[in-house]
Amino acid sequence: DITSAKTVNERLTLNLPASTTLSKLYEDVAHKAGYVNGTFDLGVSYSEMSLSDSAFEPGGKRNFLQLTDKDGEQPQIASVTDSSGMDDSSQERFIGPLPRDGTAGCSGDYSSPSYSYSSILNKSETGYVGLVNQAMTCYLNSLLQTLFMTPEFRNALYNWEFEESEEDPVTSIPYQLQRLFVLLQTSKKRAIETTDVTRSFGWDSSEAWQQHDVQELCRVMFDALEQKWKQTEQADLINQLYQGKLKDYVRCLECGYESWRIDTYLDIPLVIRPFGASQAYGSVEEALQAFIQPETLDGPNQYFCERCKKKCDARKGLRFLHFPYLLTLQLKRFDFDYTTMHRIKLNDRMTFPEELDMSPFIDVEDEKSPQTESCTDSGAENEGSCHSDQMSNDFSTDDCVDEGICLDSTSSTERVLKPKVSLLTFELFSVMVHSGSAAGGHYYACIKSFSDGQWCSFNDQHVSKITQDDIRKTYGGSSGNRGYYSSAFASSTNAYMLIYRLKDPSRNAKYLAAEDFPEHIKSLVQKEKESEEQEKRQREIERNTCKIKLFCMHPVKMMMESKLEVHKDKTLREATEMAYKLMELEGVVSLDCCRLVKYDEFHEYLERSYEGEEDTPMGLLLGGVKSSYMFDLLLETRRPEQVFQPYKPGEVMVKVHVVDLKSETIASPISVRAYLNQTITEFKQLIAQVWLSAETMRVVLERCYNDLRLLCVPNKTLKAEGFFRSNKVFVESSELTDHQVTFTDSLLWKLLDRHGNTIRLLVLLPEQSPGTLANRTLCQKQQQGSSTSDSQKSSDASDFEHIESPTQEVDSNSSLCVAADNRELENRLRATVGGAGGASSDPENHFACEERSDSEVNNDRSTSSVDSDILSSSHSSDTLCNADSGPIQLANGLDSHSITSSRRSKAHEGKKETWDTAEEDSGTDSEYDDNGKSKAEAQYLYFRAEPCSQDDATWDTQKLVHVDKRITLAAFKQNLEPYVGVTSTQFKVFRVYANNQEFESVRLNETLSSFSDDNKITIRLGRALKKGEYRVKVYQLLVNEPEPCKFLVDTVFAKGMTVRQSKEELLPQLKEQCKLDLSIDRVRLRKKTWKNPGTVFLDYHVYEEDISISSNWEVFLEVLNEPEKMKSMSQLAVLTRRWSPATMKLGPFQEVILESSSVEELKEKLCEISDIPLENLEFAKGRGTFPCDISVLEIHQDLDWNPKVSTLNVWPLYICDDGAVVFYRDSTEEPLELSEDERNELMKKESSRLLKTGHRVSYSPRKEKALKIYLDGGPAKDPGQD
Repeated sequence: DITSAKTVNERLTLNLPASTTLSKLYEDVAHKAGYVNGTFDLGVSYSEMSLSDSAFEPGGKRNFLQLTDKDGEQPQIASVTDSSGMDDSSQERFIGPLPRDGTAGCSGDYSSPSYSYSSILNKSETGYVGLVNQAMTCYLNSLLQTLFMTPEFRNALYNWEFEESEEDPVTSIPYQLQRLFVLLQTSKKRAIETTDVTRSFGWDSSEAWQQHDVQELCRVMFDALEQKWKQTEQADLINQLYQGKLKDYVRCLECGYESWRIDTYLDIPLVIRPFGASQAYGSVEEALQAFIQPETLDGPNQYFCERCKKKCDARKGLRFLHFPYLLTLQLKRFDFDYTTMHRIKLNDRMTFPEELDMSPFIDVEDEKSPQTESCTDSGAENEGSCHSDQMSNDFSTDDCVDEGICLDSTSSTERVLKPKVSLLTFELFSVMVHSGSAAGGHYYACIKSFSDGQWCSFNDQHVSKITQDDIRKTYGGSSGNRGYYSSAFASSTNAYMLIYRLKDPSRNAKYLAAEDFPEHIKSLVQKEKESEEQEKRQREIERNTCKIKLFCMHPVKMMMESKLEVHKDKTLREATEMAYKLMELEGVVSLDCCRLVKYDEFHEYLERSYEGEEDTPMGLLLGGVKSSYMFDLLLETRRPEQVFQPYKPGEVMVKVHVVDLKSETIASPISVRAYLNQTITEFKQLIAQVWLSAETMRVVLERCYNDLRLLCVPNKTLKAEGFFRSNKVFVESSELTDHQVTFTDSLLWKLLDRHGNTIRLLVLLPEQSPGTLANRTLCQKQQQGSSTSDSQKSSDASDFEHIESPTQEVDSNSSLCVAADNRELENRLRATVGGAGGASSDPENHFACEERSDSEVNNDRSTSSVDSDILSSSHSSDTLCNADSGPIQLANGLDSHSITSSRRSKAHEGKKETWDTAEEDSGTDSEYDDNGKSKAEAQYLYFRAEPCSQDDATWDTQKLVHVDKRITLAAFKQNLEPYVGVTSTQFKVFRVYANNQEFESVRLNETLSSFSDDNKITIRLGRALKKGEYRVKVYQLLVNEPEPCKFLVDTVFAKGMTVRQSKEELLPQLKEQCKLDLSIDRVRLRKKTWKNPGTVFLDYHVYEEDISISSNWEVFLEVLNEPEKMKSMSQLAVLTRRWSPATMKLGPFQEVILESSSVEELKEKLCEISDIPLENLEFAKGRGTFPCDISVLEIHQDLDWNPKVSTLNVWPLYICDDGAVVFYRDSTEEPLELSEDERNELMKKESSRLLKTGHRVSYSPRKEKALKIYLDGGPAKDPGQD
């Protein structure tokens, strides 16, 4: 039951007979839940259909349903008499007004159990409608509900009349608010959307994901309303309701002269905890008193008195002159912690009364006293005083209520209290609560109705009744066993904004009743009611619409997929016509040649057809309206002369491949339907009706990849042998003696094994290969000569070939690419398997080939690599019952390839591919001796290459290669030699991954088992690696450049080579390719770990002995300004950098060579290069990756300066290898004093610099989007903005 938050975690369990009707189900659930039948929805249709016929699963299985609102209205609670007959279990669950459990929906911390919608009532009980949270619009919902529950604001909004001729209703903020308020008052829904209101603000969907301050929204919205209401009766509404006045003054303590200025306010911001204080104010009254408490200006802060003509001690403060009718208090719970440099939320306890007497804070002194003068200069002075920190601005359009200041309470001459204190009593009616931390949280509102005095919690779409105790729980402070603490992520639930209304019977208004609405509001109510009825009807249609996935093998567009949306009362005939149009079959296939069948797309299984049920409603056929179905529908097509085959429930699909051992071919699959309880003998007889002889027939089931099972037990059933919904078998019947040998030693097994291990690769060749291209030219001519006479080129050669040696490939009698005339091929196929599709071989061809007719080729799906023969538009011709019909000729075809390979391809999708160059590789295997000759004898390999397309331009550059994936890389390269034009030692093989990254495959003894169908391979010219060789990428290390890592060259290092020998081979290469003329004594090689420089390699080090090396290794080359100082592995090379606080700058990197890991030695070396006295030198280790960039605004305090350790190889330094970065400074050097502008400018520069280098900018906070309401319908698009 998800109709309310109270019941969402409860479950009702009913045990019913399978024959129970759906209407009886509704009655039983209503009885069990205590609801009135017909006022809720279960997601299934209300009908006389039984549960068993509605796809419910019997036999003790659980069937889950959701009890939801009907038409947006909550279920009606049954009366006591209706529910008196409930069983005991239903009595345990309370239905109706929920009992109070001592906590309210708005109390406690939002992350604690006490913050729950524990007392949610039906809308009919509270009488109020909630607002849907678009994403993070809780702050908006809280304010809108507060304004709606303010009678004066609501009534004034109703009295405003929208003129459609003057403004677009979509962008009119008052009109959309008016509509929203009308819906809140009259709608039957539980909650309504606010999207129309936010659209009138000019907001797009991204604004719904922005969290804003509710007080900020209040000011901005009031400002927007004032702009929209100009020249109307409501022009001064905001000021009349929310604006107060205060006096900002400075009074000379020597002569009594006072300078002042009158300001207006919309809210009063009250400080929770004074700056620098540890104790917070305990109540709103105490905070108000502190707000008006004047401060004394003395000492250096003395005030220049115009009358005394000198600087004098003075008293500066604020006095309230007038309070608004609606008084808004903002509790300033969000502050900034200067110790942690984070925003924090103050969760201190602050009480507030239900009735607030503001008379102690009012000033009724005559403003025109002869002692008092208004002074512009002093007014300007005041603008820079503390008042500006507490006031938002001087505009009356600000959204919150008053800010006030009062005189010193000890000075009786400066304050005169208003005698009529009763006129300044304010009544609390709205508390906007924030639950969360300074980093984010949730708003909701606790609001009192002026009609009956009942408090309610308006928490987005949930509205619940609460009590005064719940209001008191929003005072704040620690809750439960959690002690008080303040931090950036301290979270609690407490009041943030309070709204009071002046108690004045002459002004206090009541809510307008519906019968008292103005005529234009009555029209609007009627309009919204009609719109709601239309929505209700549309929802009813949606609720009765079946949405199911639809597939169709389109004769032209191949496999198509869509979603069929059909009303449950539409018949199967009508649904077929809808699917026919949806799949765009008009003009291609007639409607009479189409039918809908039940289909399982995952298993590619045709479950059943619907013969004789053309007039049955779809709701019955599909088992009712559901959010999702466990099956799909297939729109099946046929030729006019064909007849649809009936598919009965319980049948299984078997794809039969006929194997011809003589020609070593495997035919395309033919679909056969069988029963799981059939025996192997019966299954053979079924197949024998069309193909082969049952006596000599061998049947092999491929249960999964490389799992071939010979079905040899005659009386065993298909189910016992492991048949499922969709199956794949190979059948063979010949007079050969092959069936006499063990299955795993037979020719049949070898052929199937070869078939199952063949993969298809896309090979990209070099555009211009050196040497003779005779092989390629010959191959190209052979392909052109075998093209079909009717210009329909196809490649129907087998996926595998027997190549005894690469040299045979140039023989014209053994062409690698065979294509046959389609019609001749079709005739041969029919001759072999009785017209149902079969296999043949070309007597002139030495290679086995798998050939398929156009119709069968079309059965491969273009959208997936999974074999889809059952989806063919020629289903009936490919099934057993209609085997004598010929296949349909279709317009295009797909390249034939192994179905097993296709399935593997799908299985490989999503798998993480592994590199060919593992780190643990100890070297590159080689099948070549020093002269590049092949060591291995010619092997029995399966390899065939064909063009990717018939485009002559791509013949030389792209090949589609079908190859046994158990072939070694060495043999694979040998087979590619004729196409590349050079020997296999002169080209390299690169595997291309999904992100187009290429990695060289170098292990010649490894197979292609990690490859799968349609993987890409790029061939590049260049010397292939010999055994013990490694390809190495060389980067230049430039420590003082903005980009310290620069790629230079690819080179080859060999096992056993010294570092000096590798440098000798590398330098000529650098001179030729990079124009770098370097001396061998002025360069060093060092370890590279991503961008970090590591161990320095010494000249006498030997690769594989002293230095571990791996495939695709990377190394740094560093150019030295002086001869190498590193002579021993016991030395340590450290990169140091000086930080100058006085100039706020970092110096260049300088390398220091240490003889030991002593901190003292490091400090002595730093003293030598910097002239800083040893006792003043401080150092710190850099953080992160090289070059350990850090903002100059952070480095002075953020690093761990002068760690108390004596050696470098312990915590917190852990400097154990070359390449560590160390910063150092003079401790006596004071940091540069920066003005605010200079700091901001430097912050921008540092941010830009660090972002370019990719380093974190920790001091730059998340940029918050300003809250704006656009009066012209939306923000102006600035193309220059990001």
